[in-house]
Amino acid sequence: MKKQRQKMLIYFIVLMSAISTISAQNNNDTIIVQKPIHDSITTAVQKSKLNYKSLIIPAAFIGYGVAGLTVRGLREINLDTKIEIDEHKPTRIKFDDYTQYAPGLIVYGLNLAGVKGKHNLRDRTIIYASSQLIAAAFTLPLKYMVKEERPDRSNTMSFPSGHAATAFSNAQFMFREYKDTNFLLSLSGYPFAIFTGVYRMLNDKHWLGDVVAGTGFGILSTELAYWLYPRIDHLLRGKNKTKNTALSSTMVMPFYQNNAVGIGLIKTF
Repeated sequence: MKKQRQKMLIYFIVLMSAISTISAQNNNDTIIVQKPIHDSITTAVQKSKLNYKSLIIPAAFIGYGVAGLTVRGLREINLDTKIEIDEHKPTRIKFDDYTQYAPGLIVYGLNLAGVKGKHNLRDRTIIYASSQLIAAAFTLPLKYMVKEERPDRSNTMSFPSGHAATAFSNAQFMFREYKDTNFLLSLSGYPFAIFTGVYRMLNDKHWLGDVVAGTGFGILSTELAYWLYPRIDHLLRGKNKTKNTALSSTMVMPFYQNNAVGIGLIKTF
């Protein structure tokens, strides 16, 4: 078990180091343009920088969850929380299987109703799909690596909570789409995410630390998706790009395949 957790810690440290390195490179790179042609894609890629302040909250949540695997005091909090929940014998419902997606669906519903967000249908779909893929790339490998037993002892895939990661990646997506135009509306996805996380514990499927870590991974996934979007968009539009514009960009993605975890880098010139 200790070896599995050590592997998980190494995985997370390597991933965050890679993100920091790529972000630093993008901040220092110079974009060479042969002609004074600056379309929206080039400008977006040039200005796209990962804001380290946006990583503080998810890093704190993830750090708490990771510490909860080994730190005695935090493990006792996990157990005490479960004992308290069991004493109240809450009704177990499956709404958390659906509320995890609610904020994302609300964004699309609001756009259909004419309440426009930051991006159009194509762009926000790329961002949303990217955030979900990144969240899965974080959580699924860790479940197999850590092998934390669920509170109900149904299996050993408790850490981190995939439902919480999905829920908070959706809530963060809604926040990013509407924070500049309607701040109060942008916050309305978080109650759904909190409900999802709480009911993962009430349904005896996750420890408190699992949910907290899932929250961090969810927020981080969406932040990475917005950072990566200009690069993904550039790759998708590459064939239609002006040939006289020379542009270099880098994309980093975690992957898990055949019980192996790593970092994938895509470099375009």
